[in-house]
Amino acid sequence: MTHSARLFDFLALRRETVGLLLLVILAGLGERLAERFLPIYLMALGGGPWVIGLLAALNNLLAALYSLPGGLLAERFGVRRSLLIINLTAMVGYLIVILIPRWEAVLFGAILFLAWGALSLPASMGLIAKVLPSNKRTMGVTMHSLVKRIPMALGPIIGGVCIDQFGEVEGIRISFGLALLLALMGLFAQQRLIPDDRPHASPPLRLATLPALLTPSMRRLLVSDILVRFCEHIPYAFVVVWCMKVIAHPVTAMEFGLLTTIEMTTAVLIYLPVAWMADRTSKKPFVLITFLFFSAFPLTLLHADSFAPLVIAFVIRGLKEFGEPARKALILDLAPPDRRAAAFGAYYLVRDLIVSLGALGGAFLWQLGPEINLWAATLFGLAGTLWFAIHGEDEPTATP
Repeated sequence: MTHSARLFDFLALRRETVGLLLLVILAGLGERLAERFLPIYLMALGGGPWVIGLLAALNNLLAALYSLPGGLLAERFGVRRSLLIINLTAMVGYLIVILIPRWEAVLFGAILFLAWGALSLPASMGLIAKVLPSNKRTMGVTMHSLVKRIPMALGPIIGGVCIDQFGEVEGIRISFGLALLLALMGLFAQQRLIPDDRPHASPPLRLATLPALLTPSMRRLLVSDILVRFCEHIPYAFVVVWCMKVIAHPVTAMEFGLLTTIEMTTAVLIYLPVAWMADRTSKKPFVLITFLFFSAFPLTLLHADSFAPLVIAFVIRGLKEFGEPARKALILDLAPPDRRAAAFGAYYLVRDLIVSLGALGGAFLWQLGPEINLWAATLFGLAGTLWFAIHGEDEPTATP
């Protein structure tokens, strides 16, 4: 085996996964070009604060509601055709925003182009589970997570340049034009590299049969995941407020941006070595460790009163990605083998709908006191970690 073949095998790169990763880069870059600047665009078009709040609410709600349809779409039409449908949906959203410079059109277009991330995730995970053996799935999920960070880092920079050069309205419309072009390029890459898989016949899904997609082992993981995500989302919107307004020695906006960069860099550096180890051993310890890092972040933040200790807190926040690919791969392992995409979507639907309440609870707890908010988040994280330590499994338990 040549060195390049060994490298491709180590990184779990097959023709199908390379096509998927190219699509993730191109479509994701297009999405991130203007997504961060949408509040600025809405204000420039005459939308007030409530319009911006509506956009944020839409983003959270759609992330939950699109998960299950994304999985069912992959089962009904196959991965390649479902990704084609999702990509075309996003492109229609871009066109609406480009052609109609009104805030109402931006919100309607957002419903379409924000679908890309949530709708495509179950299909992407289904493809990884289909083309990679069990001992390579964590690496496959890791490469997907790693590549997703490329557009997250580059997109806002390119979009910011467009705004600086052409203004808030025309610059963002140009960014959406570039997004449309990138989505088109991703569409061609996907059609050439991902084979046209024939979907198997699956029984129709009704709400009453939704629980059947979640095996007992998945449900036990889901309980711990929900508790740990409450730990993440209770303080999520207030982390920047804590760092820039509350602590004894507040940081500047630039320093907060640097803390975010430290978090992202930490996550990227641990992905590959952890994936390599997780594919060769049990996945449960890696998921357990990542839950511990989730729990440690709010507690560390509570005791950080200046930039230097905040660096430690944000390194810990980056380390919460330690077992995230292993957790996604574990969901695929525990899911019914013939319905992995739909089961993955159902898992995320249930989790994100429940966890979306965490932000509201976080606001209530913050009003009681920032320290109460952070302590409550820590307790939720420890509860989820303890539950998974006792009840979490690496092997599926048959559905009764």
